[in-house]
Amino acid sequence: MTILAVETSCDETAIAILRDGELLASEVASQIALHAATGGVVPEVAARDHLRTLRPTLNAALEKAGVALGEVDAFAATHGPGLATSLMIGLSVAKGLAVGFGKPFLGVNHMEGHLLSPFFKRGGVRPAVGLIVSGGHTMLVDIESVGSYRLLGQTQDDAAGEAFDKVGKLLGLPYPGGPNVNRIARDGNTTAFDFPRSMIHSDDFAFSFSGLKTSVRYLLPKLAEVPLADVCASFQEAIVDVLVTKTLRAAQKTVRRVVAVSGGVSCNTRLREKLTAACAQRGLELFLAEPSLCTDNAAMIGYVASLRLALGDTSPLTVEIDPNLRLVA
Repeated sequence: MTILAVETSCDETAIAILRDGELLASEVASQIALHAATGGVVPEVAARDHLRTLRPTLNAALEKAGVALGEVDAFAATHGPGLATSLMIGLSVAKGLAVGFGKPFLGVNHMEGHLLSPFFKRGGVRPAVGLIVSGGHTMLVDIESVGSYRLLGQTQDDAAGEAFDKVGKLLGLPYPGGPNVNRIARDGNTTAFDFPRSMIHSDDFAFSFSGLKTSVRYLLPKLAEVPLADVCASFQEAIVDVLVTKTLRAAQKTVRRVVAVSGGVSCNTRLREKLTAACAQRGLELFLAEPSLCTDNAAMIGYVASLRLALGDTSPLTVEIDPNLRLVA
């Protein structure tokens, strides 16, 4: 079974081709340089760049995989959540190809792609607590099996990645702020500033990071007097402490022995370090998505499509984009 997947939910134009569980090609055309001038994604600019780069990205993936379009057995694309103008482009292309070649089509939830990406090349999906932590989402999910999920909790305001990027911008760091905060934090003191760990002791699995961002803003007048690395390290530690504490608590409550972590922020070296140590201490298996599968990519969309196809699922060609699509109804 050869699957071609398209991902254009935000600012990455991505095409992937999988055959019987093997990733033959995963091409991503990044728009980071394009949005650096504004310090954030402009939907109209993102959509226009998807139109410009989608065909060459598709051709590059086909060439790398050594596959012709006529050899593809099914086409898949993200249909939500995301930016409406971006989603329309990828979904339209995938549906058009499915119609043109008379093949099945699958609309895939972007969040399900992230959620299941840690299981790629690990022999299939297992019961686990899943932490999705990205620029747009921070949530804990109880995973029973493919398609069977229970939302445990999510952010009430900013996502963790959004807080990273906004604080990076406040501190005058290049776009995107998250990776740069992580880089500078390596040389800083994690206890230099006692930033708030909002909701860390709450009885639920909700998150809140807007207050942390505000605390950093209050420091701005004093930035000339304090090491930037200490600010970054202390800020990062506050986010990581909340994520690790709540994830382990969720694993304990659900009695899951596997923790699966995905999303762009899961590339953060401090988060990986503290999760690895904490899970090892408690005898939990930690599945971290491969770095190439953490940020937006089509390989995770193709992986979910392959799992769904194996269950006999397909999508009608009438499926539309849903910018606010939920993982759990």
